[in-house]
Formats: sequence, structure tokens, C-alpha cells
Amino acid sequence: MGKTATLFNANLPPLADRVRPITLRGFIGQNHLVGKNKIIYKMVSQGKPFSMILWGPPGSGKTTLARIIAKSIDAKMAEISAVSSGVKDIRNIIDQGKANRDIAVNTILFIDEIHRFSKSQQDALLHAVEKGLITLIGATTENPSFEVISPLLSRCRTLILNPLPEDALDAILEQSFKTDVLLSNNNIILEDSIRKKLVRSAGGDARKMLNTFEIALGLSDNNRPITNEILEEALQAKSQLYDKSGDYHYDTISAFIKSVRGSDPDAAIYWMAVMLEGGEQPEFIARRLLILAAEDIGNADPQALPLAVAGSQAVHMIGMPEAAIILSQVTTYMASAPKSNASYMAVNKAQKRVRKDGTPGVPLHLRNAPTQLMKEMNYGKDYDYPHNHPEHFTIAKYFPEGMQETFYQPTNLGYENFIRERLVKYWPDRYKE
Repeated sequence: MGKTATLFNANLPPLADRVRPITLRGFIGQNHLVGKNKIIYKMVSQGKPFSMILWGPPGSGKTTLARIIAKSIDAKMAEISAVSSGVKDIRNIIDQGKANRDIAVNTILFIDEIHRFSKSQQDALLHAVEKGLITLIGATTENPSFEVISPLLSRCRTLILNPLPEDALDAILEQSFKTDVLLSNNNIILEDSIRKKLVRSAGGDARKMLNTFEIALGLSDNNRPITNEILEEALQAKSQLYDKSGDYHYDTISAFIKSVRGSDPDAAIYWMAVMLEGGEQPEFIARRLLILAAEDIGNADPQALPLAVAGSQAVHMIGMPEAAIILSQVTTYMASAPKSNASYMAVNKAQKRVRKDGTPGVPLHLRNAPTQLMKEMNYGKDYDYPHNHPEHFTIAKYFPEGMQETFYQPTNLGYENFIRERLVKYWPDRYKE
């Protein structure tokens, strides 16, 4: 093989790590955070770090930003992954943070994939963050509102990173030619059409782009242009590097979920096959289908959830390779089913109302009265038993005193249309034709 192939198969850090910027000046993208007078720019300029959760897709710059922040304010930085670390690791870092504080040195704890920490692991951070023993920077690809406990979330600022646009990715690629010794010292030919395809294929992920580029370089002989065939082979090789705990794992399950939600059974099956061929646990896919059944299909097809439950149990009993057949049946059914997120939206609205107004007293007529004392206190008094009425329904008050709100808004799709028509009939003040 030629000189370029030898170099790019050497025992060196990946290109994405070699060209990672170390200052905000070299950081490309996320201008809403790092631009002049924006929040991270100000924090670094003032040297006053605060705990934060960086929420964004893979390859958007979360780890790089954390390292730049630590270096810019001369802080000691500890990096751990929620996949492989536990409470003992956290406590050791907190102890070091105490010692650093005694000599007026900040300690930044960077936790990658913080959404994968359990509640007890997240609890272990609270006191240290509250007392300023450490400055926490957590990185997550998942919505922190659902994955990070409220007490910890309230002690952190949540900063959102966006997928990198193509012009930013192209600028990162250009910068890599200038900053990496191997790239700058070799005659690498990258035609405009190939370069555009490389950038476009990354889907906003700088790491994916640079990793694919590095694979393509390894497939190309010295002075030989990177052709469309070589890039296609590099993209295929990249897709086969399925890491069950890495970025591509999250990209692929996201594509799978969105395909089922979007009622495209063919695309859903494709992404499922990508995961299974990459060694993904079938139980993981089955769990995601359980959530999808309730969140995205709901009462539009009430059979989706029982089918998903049955599929999950069957997958657990049988295992691979036959479990793929079961997952295929559940996936194609759910992707083809009518969709409704009305149940999901209903509980979100109700929880928001409870958080806002607190927990009310339960009206006496709705309370159970298992003892004589409770009966004497009017528990259950005037409760009108619906089964004593035609159609087993009667108008009654089930909300707390002074409250009435419509949380559930059924669609006119599938079985949910039957539900909607029934509610319109029984509760005309809340549900309209």
C-alpha cells in the first residue's frame, strides 16, 4: 500500500481527536453558545464556571466544549463515562475537589452520557454541586427533563447544542487539513463533489464525518483521489462499526423510532436490521417498542401495546436469531398502525398542572369509606354509582372543587375516533364535534 494508507493505519489517536480544538477561537459551530457575548463565551471570559447539562446530538461538540471550558479557566478536569463509572468514582473525584478547593483550584467533573446514571448515582452529585466542590458538566443525547433527576437539573443550566449545519462541517473539515500534521504533509485529493457527499452523509455529526474521512484515507493509496467508490466503501465500513454504547447506537435507535412513528414499516425494518446485525440486544429494541406503543399509537390502536408486551416476553423467552422474526412482526404492525400521541400529551399536561398547583384534596364523595368513622365523616356520601344508570353513565363531578380541564384530546383516527365520539356524547361541555 502507499504512503497515505500506512500513515492512516498507524497506531495513532483517531483523526477526530487529533483535530479537536482546544480554545473557543478554534471551535466551529454552536454560535448561540460560544459567539461573542453568548453564555459560554461570557463564562470563559469571566472565569466563573457554573454547572451545566450539555444536551445535543452526537458529534455536536459536547466533550470538546467541556475540555475547552476546563482549560480556559485553568481548572482540574476529571472525565468519566456513565456507562463504566459508579458512585465510588464520583466520591473519589469529589474528595479531590475538596482538596483542590483548599488551594483555590476549580474542579470540573465531566460526565459523558449522564442520562445513563441511575437515580442513586445522580443523587451522589447533589451535595458536591450545591457546595461548589465540583463544577458538573454533563453531556447527554437524551432530553434531560426525563433523564436527569429534578434536584440535580435545578442546580444546572441546560444548554442545547444543535446538529452542525453543512457549512460548519465543511469548515471543520477544512480546519483539519490545516491542523493535523498527517493531513497537511500528504497530497490528499478530495474533489468538491466527494467533499460535499462526505459532509452531507454526516447528518450534522462532526465526529462521524471525520471518522468516515479517515476510513476513506485508509482505503486510498498515496496520491490517489478519494473516489465515490472509496467513499461509499468507507460509509459502509462506518455503518458496520455499530457500537452498542456509542453514538451510532443512539443515531440508529432514533432513526428506528422515527420510522415507526412516521408509519414507514420498510425503513423501520431496515434500521432494526442494522441494530441486530451490529449485535444490539433484541430486548433493548423490544423495550423501545413498548414505549412507542403507548406514546405514538395509544388508543388509535389499543392492540399495539398488548402486542408489544407479548413480543417483549417472546423475545426474552426465545432469544436470537429467531427473536428477529418476533421483532419484525411487532415493528411492522406498529409502523402500519394509526397513530395518536393523545395519551402521551394528556399525562404531560396533567403533570404540568399538578406541578403548578400542587396536590389538591380529594372531594369527599370520591373517597372510599371502609370504616364507620369514615362514613360518619361523609366519605363516599352522595357518590352516584354509574352502573345504576342507562349506558352505565351519569353526569357527575370527578375533579377537585373549582377545577375542570380537558387533558385528553382523542384524534379521529382508528379506535380513538370511537372514544372521541363517546366522550363528545357524555361530556359535551368539554368535548366538541
